[in-house]
Amino acid sequence: PGPITGGMVHPYLRRRNGEEEVVYPHPSLEPVLKKTLGVPLFQEQVIRLAMVAADYTPGEADQLRRDMAAWRKTGRIERHRERLVRRMEAKGIEREFAERVFDQIRGFGEYGFPESHAASFSLIAYATAWMRRHHLDVFTCSLLNAQPMGFYSSSTIVEDAKRHGLTVLPVDVTRSAWDCTLEGGEIGTATIFRPSGRKMVAVPISPLPMRMGLRYVKGLREDVGKRVVASRPYASIPDLVSRAGLDEGSVSRLAEAGALRSLEPNRRGALWAAKGAARTGRGAMEVPVEETALPEFAALDAFETIGWDYRTSGHSAEGHPLEPLRERLRAHRLPDAAQVTAGADGSRARYAGLVICRQRPGTASGVVFLTLEDETGFVNVVCWAPVYERFRILVKTASFLGVTGKLQRQDGVVHLIADSFWEPRNLLAPATAKSRDFH
Repeated sequence: PGPITGGMVHPYLRRRNGEEEVVYPHPSLEPVLKKTLGVPLFQEQVIRLAMVAADYTPGEADQLRRDMAAWRKTGRIERHRERLVRRMEAKGIEREFAERVFDQIRGFGEYGFPESHAASFSLIAYATAWMRRHHLDVFTCSLLNAQPMGFYSSSTIVEDAKRHGLTVLPVDVTRSAWDCTLEGGEIGTATIFRPSGRKMVAVPISPLPMRMGLRYVKGLREDVGKRVVASRPYASIPDLVSRAGLDEGSVSRLAEAGALRSLEPNRRGALWAAKGAARTGRGAMEVPVEETALPEFAALDAFETIGWDYRTSGHSAEGHPLEPLRERLRAHRLPDAAQVTAGADGSRARYAGLVICRQRPGTASGVVFLTLEDETGFVNVVCWAPVYERFRILVKTASFLGVTGKLQRQDGVVHLIADSFWEPRNLLAPATAKSRDFH
């Protein structure tokens, strides 16, 4: 936020990419700013810059540091403006640069970013990206087992992993642990390089299929889930109810979530049988065939299956909520995310997707950023303040949202600059997960 407020981010990126010459506002600042190509980015640089460029004494610099941390409460940072700008101008530094430095100092008051913080963040980000790229199965499984956390919902994590080649297996009382796990797969060999030399080891060929855990059945207590795991194997739904000691609520949740699929493939039939077994208390006892025969239930179609999954577990291993609607969306001339993001810079686009994120940063002058998703990926939407004011209620409340605007493609990043929003009509309402809004 500090460099953003001071307008320092884009100059740094242009210089890093070789698109802009590296220059220093004053020769005395080269030792301070050389590491960041003449652009102040870190909190420590701002303090050193004040001492070198504005001749701040150690005492004045320490007071500046204190005022940076307290400016929101007291406004004391403003008393440094004239002193900093005047002294920097006296040294031959352009006033425009001095003003930007002061704006950045105010930004650091919002959220200081020292160099050590940046280095730590970069290391974590790189290691995370490396794990996701080379061990998608391990990364996804671990991330889902650490929920609730982070920026994305479990459904978004699951869908993105599937798009990148991970096989996601549904919750199943005969196979799932409490946590998500990796299953089966081939074993191959890998060469591990150690300081003392090379070592050949046997490793699973990645990515392995990932099995969703019982933790993702909404309302199922952990002790009940672990009892289900410990009491396996099961011959039937009544056998499960009896030996795992399940009440009607627990076994009904498992049935609705599709977790009884190995014992009864028809989900409506599984729910009927689960309720019956829990109410009669017969458990695994033998009962006459005529009493156990299931009524003829219609199977869930793809749209219903995904809807039941989202309602009961917040995600679906079977597909994305918009996947069963794709033909209808095409009939309304609505492209998918992959088609939108492949469009040319400056072209017009009309798109409908599920809202998974809304952001309105304090440093963005009222601009709202939205991320919409479908089965093929994401569309990042930029909504300028006037457009947001016109469509505020719809933008803030709709989970399935339509947007019209112009594509902006720059450095491999694509945004849809919105000029209007609308509700997709004449379509079934798809299942949705909770979006992350204005955090």
